[in-house]
Amino acid sequence: MSGFDIFAIALVLLVIFTLYSGVKTVPQGFDWTVERFGKYTRTLSPGLNIIVPFFDRIGRKINMMEQVIDIPEQEVITKDNATVTVDGVAFYQVFDAAKASYEVSNLNQAIITLTMTNIRSVMGSMDLDQVLSHRDEINERLLRVVDAAVSPWGLKVNRIEIKDIVPPADLVEAMGRQMKAERVKRADILQAEGQRQSEILRAEGAKQSQILQAEGRRQSAFLDAEARERAAEAEAKATQMVSDAIGKGDVAALNYFIADKYIKAFGQLADSPNQKVIMLPLEATGMLASLAGIGEIAKATFGESSASAVAAARRGGSVPSTGTPPKPPVPPQA
Repeated sequence: MSGFDIFAIALVLLVIFTLYSGVKTVPQGFDWTVERFGKYTRTLSPGLNIIVPFFDRIGRKINMMEQVIDIPEQEVITKDNATVTVDGVAFYQVFDAAKASYEVSNLNQAIITLTMTNIRSVMGSMDLDQVLSHRDEINERLLRVVDAAVSPWGLKVNRIEIKDIVPPADLVEAMGRQMKAERVKRADILQAEGQRQSEILRAEGAKQSQILQAEGRRQSAFLDAEARERAAEAEAKATQMVSDAIGKGDVAALNYFIADKYIKAFGQLADSPNQKVIMLPLEATGMLASLAGIGEIAKATFGESSASAVAAARRGGSVPSTGTPPKPPVPPQA
């Protein structure tokens, strides 16, 4: 092989190497930076790209997809001097490959350190109860602070989540006792409130019952008074009629009135539960005479049938005759 052949082969190999060095294929989801003599010049996007061989070289290969970083555990002292163990996770995405390559060294470590520092700052300004119950607020505050801090690095922090918040064992036990006491307190309060409502309802029921009873007594008294008033009016009217009859010379009406009162009084005396033997220190013929007067009045008013009924009542009466003939009733005067 002559020297010319060797030179031709070397030239072909040099051309192939030059072409290989100048053609770059960037995969999807990555951006590559180009440096010329050590200085950043441009960024290669995904696809086929060409650079100047021997002058340009690939600097950094930056992942442009969303990435996740685990935040390691650390102890945090809360505002009320309680120590808790906290860890988390952060999601970020690079939107400027040049800044992410040349504005910060060791990007992942920088994000972790910045997030841990802000976790101590945010949770250290809160009480333990707030730390345990306001996790969403903690995540929001961390995201706002860390995203603003990493913006000059060409990054966008999408989410920061606190995974676990672990208080000390003795503190967890004390919180359990506190929760139990609080629940017992609420149960006692609810029971007392129920008893109070029950007593109020019973008192309201008794009040309504007394009101209804009083209304009933009032209504009954009103009706009794009305009945007595009607009876008094009837009595007064009967007395007036008897007085008018006497004024006209009708003595039989007076006999009827007296006999009616006599019979009612005698019936009340006989119905008394305390009387077993009834002594009659009165003349029985007076009642018979009164009955005779009643018969005359009935005869004059209703006819012969009513008079016969009165006479039959007189013959069938339980009062024995004393042998003295009854006094004839005074006939009504015309």
